[in-house]
Amino acid sequence: QVQLVESGGGLVQAGGSLRLSCAASGVIFSINAMNWYRQAPGKQRDLVAAITSGGNTNYADSVKGRFTISRDNAKNTVYLQMNSLKPEDTAVYYCAADIARTSLTVPRRYWGQGTQVTVSS
Repeated sequence: QVQLVESGGGLVQAGGSLRLSCAASGVIFSINAMNWYRQAPGKQRDLVAAITSGGNTNYADSVKGRFTISRDNAKNTVYLQMNSLKPEDTAVYYCAADIARTSLTVPRRYWGQGTQVTVSS
């Protein structure tokens, strides 16, 4: 089995910072893209940031210049550094990773359980 476990969410005032982590564990041969999504109440789940195995990154326009995604391939972990947080960043944040369990299997997407981020004004 493969598990993704997020940590680092919480309550922060506007202008503050948080750092989310997501560690993948289990039988893993390779990890391609690692991503952070978020879902606010009553809204769809949206991509926040993505990073390839080679380190190329992509961000939603709403977080560019404030959020930074990074990964530690040796630890199978992806991070999201969130600075200058705004109330509209409040959401449940999910990590997702495209993981191949063996050299013969096609990568599939695995999801974490989500971590709540609340930004107060």
